[in-house]
Amino acid sequence: MSATNSIVAIYETHEQAEKAIKALQEAGVDMKSLSIAGRNTHTDEHVVGYYNAGDRMKYWGSVGAFWGGFWGLLFGSAAFAIPGLGPILVAGPLVGWIVAGLEGTVVVGGVSALGAGLVSIGIPKDSVIKYEVALKTDRYLLVVHGTRDTVYGARLFLDGTCPGDYSVHSQPMLTC
Repeated sequence: MSATNSIVAIYETHEQAEKAIKALQEAGVDMKSLSIAGRNTHTDEHVVGYYNAGDRMKYWGSVGAFWGGFWGLLFGSAAFAIPGLGPILVAGPLVGWIVAGLEGTVVVGGVSALGAGLVSIGIPKDSVIKYEVALKTDRYLLVVHGTRDTVYGARLFLDGTCPGDYSVHSQPMLTC
């Protein structure tokens, strides 16, 4: 997408993030415009791995049921081991933004590959640092990216899901 309009919501629990995704789906938001990122360090089980069949995650150790539900709704998936953040699971277009950041070595000073992916879609560096801190503290990021109407429409539905915090990042409209 060429537009740099995004909303990033931070959720304390995976249940809250899942509720938000389902609310957006029921509202008719295109699931291809959603991404989620999170990690799970509160388990005694070790991650064995995962594999994809099409766009659906098939297995992820002890958190497979939770992440498997997301993979049924969102498109694209990856697991990254990001220095300073640890193992991060990502679904949606954010996967491609991170990979593009890695391939283009667009890592902006002080931010990770995740941060580079977010910066590449117009999210300011100071906000990226806030999002990285949220992941480090076991919160979940939900990103809606698209046109101004998509982002502002999604904002109305996200208000009802009680995110811990959210920010709208939009490109100013050009005037003639």
